Amino acid sequence: MKQKVIAIVGQTASGKSALSVKMAKKIGGEIISCDSRQIYIGLNIGTGKITKEEMGSIPHHLLDIANPKRVFTVAQYKKEAKKKIDEISKRKKIPIICGGTGFYLSALIDNILLPLVPPNKALRKNLNTKTAIELFHILKKKDPNRARTIDPYNKVRLTRAIEIAHSLGHVPPLKKENPYDVLTLGIKIPDEKLKKNIKKRLLLRIKKGMIKEAIELHKEGLSFKRMRELGLEYKYLAEFLEKKMGKEEMIEKLEKAIWQYAKRQKTWFKKDTRIIWTGPKKSKTLNATLKRFLEK
Repeated sequence: MKQKVIAIVGQTASGKSALSVKMAKKIGGEIISCDSRQIYIGLNIGTGKITKEEMGSIPHHLLDIANPKRVFTVAQYKKEAKKKIDEISKRKKIPIICGGTGFYLSALIDNILLPLVPPNKALRKNLNTKTAIELFHILKKKDPNRARTIDPYNKVRLTRAIEIAHSLGHVPPLKKENPYDVLTLGIKIPDEKLKKNIKKRLLLRIKKGMIKEAIELHKEGLSFKRMRELGLEYKYLAEFLEKKMGKEEMIEKLEKAIWQYAKRQKTWFKKDTRIIWTGPKKSKTLNATLKRFLEK
């Protein structure tokens, strides 16, 4: 029998972390983060990383495992997540993958074969001068199939995809047999509610010291260039700390950018017909779905 794995996905600020903790307590699970920025040490307030108090004694994995000065690849994530699934299973617990980074999740549960293409420094130097829109058009010409599935605003992923396409001619979409029996649950809340959640959470992060966190990260050697590569909060914090915009402008632009990101997440997950969508008022249906999955 394949190992049972539960995945909880959805847009930013939709309540994934809270649901995963509640579920882990109910079924005896441990949580594996599936967030491309929460893996980095020190990126806490800006990424909305779950606190020890919020974890409620439930073990969480793949948080704070990488140096933010260096890129942590999806191939590395897949390797580490598979290890954690095996470890959790040996403890007779249920692995619960929680996060909004769709490509990371797909690489893991769809068992995508990721090409071992080393970094091309000369190519990257040239690509670093391009905007995200320019990079997207370059990828579209080189590999239209990958362009249809990538986040067109993520410069780091666009650069890597172009690098692979430059080396191999395209980004291989090959998949092996999925080693897991996966139940994927998606949290769905109305747009207006999500917008309010995003704004409320952003203002709370500012209050908790998000700006101070960015200042400390920079003092510890995280360059403004690398902050921009990390995207969203850290991109706009870098612009603010470099005095390219004021605080109010930063907050306004960041709120819009987070909302745009949430819309892209929605588009990504909408394509996956395996996802069973749930919401705050569907606890009975969710419990029944969980029971059927675990007992089959």
